[in-house]
Amino acid sequence: MRVAYITAGAAGMYCGSCIRDNALAAALQRLGAEVALIPTYTPLRTDDANVSMDRIFYGGINVYLQQKAALFRHTPWVLDRLFDRPSLLNGLSRFSPSTRAEDLGALTVSVLRGEEGRQRKELAKLVRWLGDDYGPDVVQLTNSMFAGFSREIKRRLGIPVLCTLQGEDLFLQQMVEPYRSRALEILRRRCKDVDGFVAPCRYYADFMADYLGIAPERMRVVELGMNLQGHGEGRKDLSGGAFCVGYLARICPEKGLHLLVEAFNLLSKRLGPGALKLKIAGYLGERDRPYFERLMGRIDAWGLRGEVEFWGAVDRRGKIEFLNGLHILSVPTVYKEPKGLFVLEALANGVPVVQPRHGAFPELIEATGGGLLVRPGSAEAVAAAIEELMNDAELRERLARRGKDAVHRRFGDEVMAAATLALYEEFLG
Repeated sequence: MRVAYITAGAAGMYCGSCIRDNALAAALQRLGAEVALIPTYTPLRTDDANVSMDRIFYGGINVYLQQKAALFRHTPWVLDRLFDRPSLLNGLSRFSPSTRAEDLGALTVSVLRGEEGRQRKELAKLVRWLGDDYGPDVVQLTNSMFAGFSREIKRRLGIPVLCTLQGEDLFLQQMVEPYRSRALEILRRRCKDVDGFVAPCRYYADFMADYLGIAPERMRVVELGMNLQGHGEGRKDLSGGAFCVGYLARICPEKGLHLLVEAFNLLSKRLGPGALKLKIAGYLGERDRPYFERLMGRIDAWGLRGEVEFWGAVDRRGKIEFLNGLHILSVPTVYKEPKGLFVLEALANGVPVVQPRHGAFPELIEATGGGLLVRPGSAEAVAAAIEELMNDAELRERLARRGKDAVHRRFGDEVMAAATLALYEEFLG
Protein backbone atom coordinates (compact mmCIF):
# COMPACT_ATOMS: atom_id res chain seq x y z
CA MET A 1 0.00 0.00 0.00
CA ARG A 2 1.28 3.45 -0.91
CA VAL A 3 0.22 6.30 1.39
CA ALA A 4 0.66 10.05 0.96
CA TYR A 5 0.51 11.57 4.43
CA ILE A 6 0.31 15.37 4.22
CA THR A 7 1.42 16.94 7.48
CA ALA A 8 2.14 20.49 8.68
CA GLY A 9 5.38 21.83 10.10
CA ALA A 10 5.28 24.11 13.13
CA ALA A 11 8.11 26.55 12.31
CA GLY A 12 10.78 24.94 14.47
CA MET A 13 8.50 24.15 17.41
CA TYR A 14 8.16 20.70 18.98
CA CYS A 15 4.52 20.02 18.15
CA GLY A 16 2.41 17.13 19.43
CA SER A 17 0.69 16.71 16.06
CA CYS A 18 4.04 16.63 14.23
CA ILE A 19 5.41 14.07 16.69
CA ARG A 20 2.31 11.92 16.30
CA ASP A 21 2.32 12.12 12.49
CA ASN A 22 6.02 11.24 12.30
CA ALA A 23 5.64 8.33 14.73
CA LEU A 24 2.65 7.00 12.78
CA ALA A 25 4.42 7.26 9.42
CA ALA A 26 7.53 5.51 10.76
CA ALA A 27 5.43 2.71 12.30
CA LEU A 28 3.43 2.28 9.08
CA GLN A 29 6.71 1.88 7.21
CA ARG A 30 7.86 -0.79 9.66
CA LEU A 31 4.60 -2.64 9.05
CA GLY A 32 5.31 -2.73 5.32
CA ALA A 33 3.43 0.28 3.94
CA GLU A 34 5.17 2.72 1.62
CA VAL A 35 4.58 6.13 3.18
CA ALA A 36 5.59 9.58 1.97
CA LEU A 37 5.34 11.98 4.93
CA ILE A 38 4.92 15.27 3.09
CA PRO A 39 5.65 18.45 5.08
CA THR A 40 3.82 21.69 4.37
CA TYR A 41 4.49 25.29 5.46
CA THR A 42 7.79 24.48 7.22
CA PRO A 43 9.96 21.42 7.90
CA LEU A 44 8.90 19.11 10.73
CA ARG A 45 10.65 19.16 14.07
CA THR A 46 10.18 15.93 15.98
CA ASP A 47 11.79 14.32 19.01
CA ASP A 48 12.58 11.14 17.05
CA ALA A 49 14.20 10.21 13.74
CA ASN A 50 12.47 12.40 11.15
CA VAL A 51 11.00 10.32 8.30
CA SER A 52 9.47 13.22 6.37
CA MET A 53 10.48 14.16 2.82
CA ASP A 54 13.09 16.85 2.29
CA ARG A 55 10.77 18.70 -0.12
CA ILE A 56 8.20 21.12 1.28
CA PHE A 57 4.86 21.92 -0.34
CA TYR A 58 2.80 25.01 0.47
CA GLY A 59 6.00 26.64 1.75
CA GLY A 60 5.12 29.30 4.30
CA ILE A 61 6.85 32.14 2.46
CA ASN A 62 5.17 31.38 -0.87
CA VAL A 63 1.81 30.96 0.81
CA TYR A 64 2.15 34.36 2.45
CA LEU A 65 3.42 36.14 -0.68
CA GLN A 66 0.63 34.72 -2.79
CA GLN A 67 -1.87 35.91 -0.22
CA LYS A 68 -0.53 39.46 -0.22
CA ALA A 69 0.39 40.12 -3.88
CA ALA A 70 -1.11 38.91 -7.17
CA LEU A 71 2.35 38.89 -8.80
CA PHE A 72 3.46 35.87 -6.76
CA ARG A 73 0.40 33.86 -7.82
CA HIS A 74 1.89 33.67 -11.32
CA THR A 75 5.65 33.36 -10.78
CA PRO A 76 7.42 30.31 -12.30
CA TRP A 77 7.45 27.24 -10.07
CA VAL A 78 11.23 27.01 -10.29
CA LEU A 79 11.46 30.47 -8.72
CA ASP A 80 9.10 29.45 -5.93
CA ARG A 81 11.50 26.68 -4.92
CA LEU A 82 13.99 29.33 -3.81
CA PHE A 83 11.58 30.34 -1.04
CA ASP A 84 10.95 26.74 0.01
CA ARG A 85 14.44 26.14 1.36
CA PRO A 86 14.29 24.62 4.88
CA SER A 87 16.84 27.11 6.21
CA LEU A 88 14.47 29.96 5.34
CA LEU A 89 11.27 28.27 6.48
CA ASN A 90 12.64 27.14 9.84
CA GLY A 91 13.06 30.78 10.83
CA LEU A 92 9.41 31.69 10.37
CA SER A 93 8.55 31.19 14.05
CA ARG A 94 10.26 34.40 15.09
CA PHE A 95 7.92 36.39 12.86
CA SER A 96 4.70 34.93 14.30
CA PRO A 97 4.10 37.71 16.88
CA SER A 98 4.02 40.30 14.09
CA THR A 99 1.39 38.43 12.08
CA ARG A 100 -1.86 40.36 12.38
CA ALA A 101 -4.98 38.43 13.34
CA GLU A 102 -6.70 39.80 10.23
CA ASP A 103 -3.91 38.52 7.97
CA LEU A 104 -3.98 35.08 9.57
CA GLY A 105 -7.77 34.93 9.21
CA ALA A 106 -7.73 35.90 5.55
CA LEU A 107 -4.92 33.42 4.84
CA THR A 108 -6.80 30.59 6.57
CA VAL A 109 -9.94 31.28 4.56
CA SER A 110 -7.95 31.34 1.33
CA VAL A 111 -6.19 28.01 1.98
CA LEU A 112 -9.50 26.41 2.93
CA ARG A 113 -10.90 27.47 -0.45
CA GLY A 114 -8.39 25.17 -2.16
CA GLU A 115 -8.42 25.55 -5.94
CA GLU A 116 -10.56 28.69 -5.54
CA GLY A 117 -8.11 30.39 -3.14
CA ARG A 118 -5.07 32.55 -3.71
CA GLN A 119 -2.73 29.58 -3.14
CA ARG A 120 -4.21 27.55 -6.00
CA LYS A 121 -0.74 27.36 -7.58
CA GLU A 122 0.58 25.57 -4.46
CA LEU A 123 -2.27 23.07 -4.63
CA ALA A 124 -1.54 22.46 -8.31
CA LYS A 125 2.10 21.65 -7.46
CA LEU A 126 1.05 19.20 -4.76
CA VAL A 127 -1.57 17.44 -6.89
CA ARG A 128 0.77 17.17 -9.89
CA TRP A 129 3.51 15.62 -7.72
CA LEU A 130 1.04 13.17 -6.20
CA GLY A 131 -0.32 12.14 -9.60
CA ASP A 132 2.85 12.17 -11.73
CA ASP A 133 5.64 11.30 -9.31
CA TYR A 134 4.22 9.30 -6.42
CA GLY A 135 0.89 7.68 -7.25
CA PRO A 136 -0.57 6.91 -3.80
CA ASP A 137 -3.41 4.51 -3.05
CA VAL A 138 -4.73 6.76 -0.30
CA VAL A 139 -4.11 10.31 0.93
CA GLN A 140 -4.18 11.26 4.62
CA LEU A 141 -4.51 14.92 5.62
CA THR A 142 -3.09 15.93 9.00
CA ASN A 143 -6.05 18.12 9.97
CA SER A 144 -9.28 19.53 8.59
CA MET A 145 -7.70 22.89 7.74
CA PHE A 146 -6.40 21.00 4.67
CA ALA A 147 -9.88 19.88 3.63
CA GLY A 148 -9.67 22.32 0.70
CA PHE A 149 -7.09 20.00 -0.90
CA SER A 150 -9.53 17.09 -1.19
CA ARG A 151 -11.60 18.06 -4.20
CA GLU A 152 -8.63 18.48 -6.53
CA ILE A 153 -6.84 15.37 -5.22
CA LYS A 154 -9.92 13.24 -5.80
CA ARG A 155 -10.60 14.79 -9.21
CA ARG A 156 -7.05 14.08 -10.40
CA LEU A 157 -6.27 10.78 -8.64
CA GLY A 158 -9.68 9.25 -7.91
CA ILE A 159 -8.54 7.75 -4.59
CA PRO A 160 -9.80 7.95 -0.98
CA VAL A 161 -8.87 11.04 1.03
CA LEU A 162 -8.97 10.74 4.83
CA CYS A 163 -8.49 13.50 7.37
CA THR A 164 -7.22 13.42 10.95
CA LEU A 165 -8.82 15.76 13.49
CA GLN A 166 -6.30 17.25 15.94
CA GLY A 167 -7.67 20.34 17.68
CA GLU A 168 -8.84 22.59 14.85
CA ASP A 169 -11.76 23.93 16.88
CA LEU A 170 -9.38 25.78 19.22
CA PHE A 171 -7.58 27.36 16.26
CA LEU A 172 -10.87 28.47 14.73
CA GLN A 173 -12.22 29.88 17.99
CA GLN A 174 -9.10 32.05 18.35
CA MET A 175 -9.64 33.67 14.95
CA VAL A 176 -11.18 37.13 14.72
CA GLU A 177 -14.45 37.87 12.97
CA PRO A 178 -15.56 37.87 10.23
CA TYR A 179 -12.91 35.28 9.35
CA ARG A 180 -13.93 32.79 12.04
CA SER A 181 -17.48 32.47 10.73
CA ARG A 182 -16.36 32.46 7.11
CA ALA A 183 -13.72 29.79 7.73
CA LEU A 184 -16.17 27.57 9.57
CA GLU A 185 -18.72 27.94 6.78
CA ILE A 186 -16.16 26.95 4.12
CA LEU A 187 -14.75 24.14 6.25
CA ARG A 188 -18.16 22.55 6.74
CA ARG A 189 -18.72 22.65 2.99
CA ARG A 190 -15.26 21.34 2.10
CA CYS A 191 -15.49 18.49 4.60
CA LYS A 192 -18.07 16.94 2.27
CA ASP A 193 -15.21 16.24 -0.15
CA VAL A 194 -13.37 14.08 2.41
CA ASP A 195 -14.15 10.34 2.49
CA GLY A 196 -13.54 9.76 6.19
CA PHE A 197 -12.32 11.41 9.37
CA VAL A 198 -10.06 10.03 12.10
CA ALA A 199 -10.25 11.29 15.70
CA PRO A 200 -7.94 10.29 18.58
CA CYS A 201 -10.79 9.71 21.04
CA ARG A 202 -14.56 9.25 21.13
CA TYR A 203 -15.15 12.64 22.76
CA TYR A 204 -13.51 14.48 19.89
CA ALA A 205 -15.15 12.33 17.22
CA ASP A 206 -18.58 13.18 18.59
CA PHE A 207 -17.75 16.84 19.15
CA MET A 208 -16.32 17.42 15.67
CA ALA A 209 -19.11 15.50 13.96
CA ASP A 210 -21.51 18.04 15.44
CA TYR A 211 -19.19 21.05 15.04
CA LEU A 212 -18.46 20.42 11.36
CA GLY A 213 -21.76 18.78 10.40
CA ILE A 214 -20.11 15.43 9.59
CA ALA A 215 -22.32 12.36 9.45
CA PRO A 216 -21.36 10.03 12.32
CA GLU A 217 -20.78 7.08 9.97
CA ARG A 218 -17.92 9.01 8.33
CA MET A 219 -16.10 9.30 11.64
CA ARG A 220 -13.59 6.77 13.01
CA VAL A 221 -11.53 6.63 16.21
CA VAL A 222 -7.89 5.54 16.20
CA GLU A 223 -6.35 5.89 19.63
CA LEU A 224 -3.21 7.92 20.07
CA GLY A 225 0.08 6.02 20.08
CA MET A 226 3.74 6.85 20.70
CA ASN A 227 7.21 5.48 20.06
CA LEU A 228 7.95 3.72 23.35
CA GLN A 229 11.64 3.11 22.76
CA GLY A 230 13.60 4.36 25.79
CA HIS A 231 10.49 5.22 27.79
CA GLY A 232 10.11 3.39 31.09
CA GLU A 233 13.85 3.04 31.70
CA GLY A 234 16.18 4.84 34.09
CA ARG A 235 13.68 5.84 36.75
CA LYS A 236 15.39 7.97 39.41
CA ASP A 237 15.23 7.38 43.14
CA LEU A 238 13.10 10.29 44.34
CA SER A 239 12.91 9.34 48.00
CA GLY A 240 14.15 11.79 50.57
CA GLY A 241 13.81 15.00 48.57
CA ALA A 242 11.08 17.47 47.72
CA PHE A 243 7.93 16.20 46.02
CA CYS A 244 8.37 17.01 42.31
CA VAL A 245 5.39 18.11 40.22
CA GLY A 246 5.93 18.51 36.49
CA TYR A 247 4.35 20.30 33.53
CA LEU A 248 5.21 19.14 29.99
CA ALA A 249 3.42 21.00 27.18
CA ARG A 250 3.57 24.16 25.13
CA ILE A 251 3.64 27.13 27.47
CA CYS A 252 0.47 29.07 26.74
CA PRO A 253 -2.76 30.01 28.55
CA GLU A 254 -4.76 27.22 26.87
CA LYS A 255 -2.63 24.53 28.48
CA GLY A 256 -3.36 25.89 31.97
CA LEU A 257 0.12 26.42 33.40
CA HIS A 258 -1.28 29.33 35.45
CA LEU A 259 -3.63 26.90 37.23
CA LEU A 260 -0.75 24.60 38.13
CA VAL A 261 1.34 27.55 39.33
CA GLU A 262 -1.53 28.68 41.57
CA ALA A 263 -1.97 25.13 42.90
CA PHE A 264 1.78 25.00 43.59
CA ASN A 265 1.51 28.22 45.62
CA LEU A 266 -1.49 26.96 47.60
CA LEU A 267 0.36 23.78 48.53
CA SER A 268 3.61 25.57 49.34
CA LYS A 269 1.79 27.83 51.78
CA ARG A 270 0.13 24.87 53.43
CA LEU A 271 3.12 22.52 53.54
CA GLY A 272 5.93 24.98 54.13
CA PRO A 273 9.11 25.81 52.16
CA GLY A 274 11.07 23.02 50.53
CA ALA A 275 8.27 20.46 50.54
CA LEU A 276 7.40 20.89 46.88
CA LYS A 277 9.26 21.54 43.63
CA LEU A 278 7.70 22.57 40.32
CA LYS A 279 9.45 21.58 37.08
CA ILE A 280 8.29 23.14 33.80
CA ALA A 281 9.21 21.92 30.32
CA GLY A 282 7.81 22.93 26.95
CA TYR A 283 8.14 25.22 23.97
CA LEU A 284 7.79 28.94 24.71
CA GLY A 285 7.03 31.12 21.69
CA GLU A 286 7.45 34.87 21.57
CA ARG A 287 3.69 35.40 21.55
CA ASP A 288 3.34 33.65 24.92
CA ARG A 289 6.49 35.00 26.55
CA PRO A 290 4.62 37.84 28.38
CA TYR A 291 2.23 35.23 29.82
CA PHE A 292 5.15 33.18 31.15
CA GLU A 293 6.95 36.23 32.51
CA ARG A 294 3.83 37.24 34.43
CA LEU A 295 3.70 33.78 35.99
CA MET A 296 7.36 33.93 36.95
CA GLY A 297 6.76 37.38 38.44
CA ARG A 298 4.05 35.92 40.66
CA ILE A 299 6.37 33.09 41.70
CA ASP A 300 9.02 35.68 42.60
CA ALA A 301 6.49 37.65 44.64
CA TRP A 302 5.60 34.50 46.58
CA GLY A 303 9.28 33.84 47.28
CA LEU A 304 9.20 30.51 45.45
CA ARG A 305 11.64 31.04 42.57
CA GLY A 306 14.15 28.67 44.18
CA GLU A 307 11.58 25.87 44.09
CA VAL A 308 10.89 26.17 40.34
CA GLU A 309 12.96 24.74 37.46
CA PHE A 310 12.41 25.78 33.83
CA TRP A 311 13.72 23.23 31.33
CA GLY A 312 12.46 24.86 28.13
CA ALA A 313 11.81 22.77 25.02
CA VAL A 314 13.19 19.26 25.45
CA ASP A 315 14.20 16.70 22.84
CA ARG A 316 13.43 13.00 23.24
CA ARG A 317 16.33 12.27 25.58
CA GLY A 318 15.65 15.41 27.62
CA LYS A 319 11.96 14.58 27.86
CA ILE A 320 12.63 11.13 29.27
CA GLU A 321 15.15 12.56 31.73
CA PHE A 322 12.64 15.22 32.76
CA LEU A 323 9.83 12.72 33.33
CA ASN A 324 12.06 10.35 35.29
CA GLY A 325 12.64 13.14 37.82
CA LEU A 326 8.94 13.66 38.62
CA HIS A 327 6.57 12.21 41.19
CA ILE A 328 3.52 13.32 39.18
CA LEU A 329 2.65 15.35 36.08
CA SER A 330 -0.23 17.77 35.59
CA VAL A 331 -1.21 19.83 32.54
CA PRO A 332 -4.56 21.33 33.63
CA THR A 333 -5.76 22.55 30.23
CA VAL A 334 -8.52 25.14 30.21
CA TYR A 335 -9.84 23.91 26.86
CA LYS A 336 -11.05 20.42 26.05
CA GLU A 337 -7.83 18.81 24.84
CA PRO A 338 -8.46 16.28 22.04
CA LYS A 339 -5.16 14.33 22.31
CA GLY A 340 -3.10 14.59 25.50
CA LEU A 341 0.11 12.96 24.26
CA PHE A 342 1.88 14.21 27.40
CA VAL A 343 -0.36 11.95 29.48
CA LEU A 344 0.86 8.87 27.60
CA GLU A 345 4.47 10.05 27.80
CA ALA A 346 4.25 10.51 31.57
CA LEU A 347 2.55 7.16 32.16
CA ALA A 348 5.01 5.36 29.88
CA ASN A 349 7.70 6.41 32.37
CA GLY A 350 5.71 5.44 35.46
CA VAL A 351 4.60 8.98 36.33
CA PRO A 352 0.92 9.27 37.37
CA VAL A 353 -1.06 12.30 36.24
CA VAL A 354 -3.60 14.80 37.58
CA GLN A 355 -5.83 16.09 34.80
CA PRO A 356 -9.13 17.98 34.38
CA ARG A 357 -12.26 15.95 33.80
CA HIS A 358 -12.87 17.04 30.21
CA GLY A 359 -11.75 16.44 26.63
CA ALA A 360 -9.71 13.31 26.01
CA PHE A 361 -8.59 12.90 29.63
CA PRO A 362 -11.51 10.85 31.02
CA GLU A 363 -11.03 8.29 28.22
CA LEU A 364 -7.26 8.18 28.74
CA ILE A 365 -7.57 7.71 32.49
CA GLU A 366 -10.27 5.06 32.07
CA ALA A 367 -8.11 3.20 29.54
CA THR A 368 -4.90 3.37 31.59
CA GLY A 369 -5.95 3.73 35.23
CA GLY A 370 -2.93 6.00 35.63
CA GLY A 371 -4.19 9.17 37.27
CA LEU A 372 -6.78 11.31 38.99
CA LEU A 373 -9.39 13.54 37.36
CA VAL A 374 -10.37 16.87 38.91
CA ARG A 375 -12.83 19.69 38.36
CA PRO A 376 -11.77 21.72 35.29
CA GLY A 377 -10.54 25.27 35.80
CA SER A 378 -9.89 24.86 39.53
CA ALA A 379 -6.43 25.39 41.03
CA GLU A 380 -7.84 24.24 44.37
CA ALA A 381 -8.95 20.92 42.88
CA VAL A 382 -5.53 20.39 41.28
CA ALA A 383 -3.82 21.17 44.60
CA ALA A 384 -6.08 18.75 46.49
CA ALA A 385 -5.32 15.90 44.07
CA ILE A 386 -1.57 16.58 44.21
CA GLU A 387 -1.69 16.57 48.00
CA GLU A 388 -3.63 13.30 48.01
CA LEU A 389 -0.90 11.66 45.93
CA MET A 390 1.82 13.20 48.09
CA ASN A 391 0.29 11.66 51.20
CA ASP A 392 -0.55 8.26 49.73
CA ALA A 393 2.55 6.63 48.29
CA GLU A 394 0.72 3.33 47.84
CA LEU A 395 -1.95 4.96 45.66
CA ARG A 396 0.70 6.82 43.71
CA GLU A 397 2.64 3.65 42.98
CA ARG A 398 -0.52 1.77 42.04
CA LEU A 399 -1.51 4.45 39.52
CA ALA A 400 2.04 4.56 38.13
CA ARG A 401 2.22 0.80 37.69
CA ARG A 402 -1.20 0.47 36.08
CA GLY A 403 -0.61 3.43 33.78
CA LYS A 404 2.80 2.24 32.64
CA ASP A 405 1.58 -1.30 31.94
CA ALA A 406 -1.43 -0.03 29.96
CA VAL A 407 0.54 2.41 27.81
CA HIS A 408 3.22 -0.12 26.94
CA ARG A 409 0.54 -2.69 26.07
CA ARG A 410 -2.05 -0.57 24.27
CA PHE A 411 -0.64 2.79 23.17
CA GLY A 412 2.50 1.97 21.21
CA ASP A 413 2.98 3.46 17.75
CA GLU A 414 2.64 0.10 16.00
CA VAL A 415 -0.76 -0.49 17.64
CA MET A 416 -1.81 2.91 16.25
CA ALA A 417 -0.31 2.04 12.85
CA ALA A 418 -2.07 -1.33 12.65
CA ALA A 419 -5.42 0.33 13.37
CA THR A 420 -4.65 2.96 10.73
CA LEU A 421 -3.75 0.32 8.13
CA ALA A 422 -7.03 -1.45 8.82
CA LEU A 423 -8.82 1.85 8.28
CA TYR A 424 -7.08 2.41 4.93
CA GLU A 425 -8.00 -1.08 3.81
CA GLU A 426 -11.62 -0.45 4.78
CA PHE A 427 -11.83 2.64 2.58
CA LEU A 428 -9.88 1.05 -0.27
CA GLY A 429 -12.17 -1.95 -0.11
